[in-house]
Amino acid sequence: MGTLRQCTRSACREAAVATLTYVYADSTAVLGPLATFAEPHCYDLCAKHSERLTAPLGWEVIHLARSDKPPVPGPDDLLALADAVREAANAGQEAETEPAGAPARREFRGTLEPPAHAPGTGTGRRAHLRILRD
Repeated sequence: MGTLRQCTRSACREAAVATLTYVYADSTAVLGPLATFAEPHCYDLCAKHSERLTAPLGWEVIHLARSDKPPVPGPDDLLALADAVREAANAGQEAETEPAGAPARREFRGTLEPPAHAPGTGTGRRAHLRILRD
């Protein structure tokens, strides 16, 4: 969803800017731009650790073009978040409208209602999202 990922090196809290992948069949380490999704067999590295990368003896390191700045969340990230919230809301509404003979579904225990707002803040409500007016 575009959240900033941290470096996978232990005790490092820096933002990841590159992804390291090992190709064992070719004895190659590939260091490229930060992958879109966190993969289980890849390592996300910060700028400092990606610069100091060394490979085992006899291995080749391939550096792909990349930026040393962490990606900033874009409009696609916000749309993905809104879609995920809508899907969760629709799943909760479908569970309430199931007929009596329908198979049992997992019960949604959370609330989709926005928190109460102070009077005079000028908030409007559209579905489960709040709209703040200027």
